[in-house]
Amino acid sequence: LFVCLYYSQRNLAEITELIHTAFLVHRGIVNLKEWTVSDGPLKDMEFGNKMAVLSGDFLLANACTGLAQLNDTKVVELISSAIGDLVQGIYYESSYNAEDGLGEGVDVTSWEDQTFLSHGALLAKSCQAAMQLAKHDREAQRLAYLYGKHLSLGHKLNSDLQPFVESRLGEMTPISLSAAPVVFHRQIVGKERWHQQLQEARTLRNQLDYTKLLAAVKSEKGVSSAVDLCRYHSNRALEAIQAFPSSEARSALENIASAVTKF
Repeated sequence: LFVCLYYSQRNLAEITELIHTAFLVHRGIVNLKEWTVSDGPLKDMEFGNKMAVLSGDFLLANACTGLAQLNDTKVVELISSAIGDLVQGIYYESSYNAEDGLGEGVDVTSWEDQTFLSHGALLAKSCQAAMQLAKHDREAQRLAYLYGKHLSLGHKLNSDLQPFVESRLGEMTPISLSAAPVVFHRQIVGKERWHQQLQEARTLRNQLDYTKLLAAVKSEKGVSSAVDLCRYHSNRALEAIQAFPSSEARSALENIASAVTKF
């Protein structure tokens, strides 16, 4: 029995990774409307887009086959809903970016909701599904879900914070205007001041000087607020996993949750 549970949970982990990879491949599709002749042959990019779609669909098809082989309708329902959440999250993300190109439609609350859909739902529901496969009760499933939810949000915050906390100097790589520290900063300084800072960071070629923009964001409390939120989600993940009996597996999961607060 335990061997079967182990293999089914391992298969679930592989299915989750297949779904995650499929969406990464799909998100790699290039918007050809923005393509110029200097960027290279258009036919090559069209072929690349077709291959990305087909490859992503192939991975999703394999994931669905694996889900059916688990023989658990609730697990199929959970993972299917997670796929729907991914699609919805990516749609919201694209809609916000399309509206103004600056992510101004996103405040901290909507950022968390959107991030959970596009980055956290799959992990959270996979953790819950793993408990379902092991025939744990609803409370254990709820705690596993919370662990996956808060861990994924903490990890995304950690990732968004990296350009703002690293000490390396030199040429600054572009930072996302929808990154958590920027969202906090924009909410703190207000729309008018944010537009002013964007104008001050623009070069003569109407491009953003990310070094200036980074300095502007770091001058307020956007970074520290994002760090606090990251620690909050890490602590919530720890609370959820510590409700389970002590074991090597629990210790490993605690270490993962603690690691998201290390920058």
